[in-house]
Amino acid sequence: MTASFDPRITPVRADLAAAHLRGQVSAPRYAEGQAMTVTASRAAMKGRPDPAASRTSELLFGEGFTVYDCAGGWAWGQAAHDGYVGYIPADCLAPAGMPATHMVARLATHIYPAPDLKTPPVMPLYLGSRVRVEGEPVKGFAPVNGGGFVYAAHLRPLDAPPADPLAVAESFLGAPYLWGGRTVAGIDCSGLVQQALLAAGIPCPRDSDQQAASVGRLLSEDVRLARGDIVFFPGHVGIMVDDARLLHANATHMAVTVDPLDAVIEIVARGLAPGKPPVTARRRLPRQ
Repeated sequence: MTASFDPRITPVRADLAAAHLRGQVSAPRYAEGQAMTVTASRAAMKGRPDPAASRTSELLFGEGFTVYDCAGGWAWGQAAHDGYVGYIPADCLAPAGMPATHMVARLATHIYPAPDLKTPPVMPLYLGSRVRVEGEPVKGFAPVNGGGFVYAAHLRPLDAPPADPLAVAESFLGAPYLWGGRTVAGIDCSGLVQQALLAAGIPCPRDSDQQAASVGRLLSEDVRLARGDIVFFPGHVGIMVDDARLLHANATHMAVTVDPLDAVIEIVARGLAPGKPPVTARRRLPRQ
């Protein structure tokens, strides 16, 4: 494999590569991918097939995952929404069926076995989870995925007008920090930015360095920051609430908090070598 390929988003390992990479990377064998769908509330993605390994990301109910290999209870492949490559438990997947029509538009909701709030829910669903609505609501609950029911007001069509990304990010205020997390049950800094942008219909990669290279447009240092601008640091990222405060998932508070930007810069600078800038990029999203 050449240095031009990013292993985080290139499905290749020492013994195997995706068939579409034939001629671009050298591998002992190549595999055609099988389109699968996540059937768990959230499935932890790992860098190796080991329950003790740190999560690199996670996939949500209804998101797509192309599987290139499955062994020992682990599926190795690539996420459809951001191209991230890794291992997830094979029992969290099922063959892809009919495409989703709606996404969960609240931080969390539940899928029920019947249109009755008193029935024990099947599982929680989180912001960005995808379902297929299969009829008109019954008692306020939308029938989904061949048998379940989700409160209809908690869903929005995939083709609905995009949400305000900062408003989405602000809704996570107080959520616990979780390395590799993407939900209100636990989220990291780049996961917060990614979920906010995806809910707004803006494509967004998984990691902060990828985001710093591709999201919105780069701002020069003389441009005053404004609400919704994204500020990047070495290994960290957050969204400006106004021209002076940053919303971010952080390990300092182990939560999503709003802090003065100057205070965040000071904390980041303490851990850097002298002369290394604490802010690596500032980017502005297209205005809605």
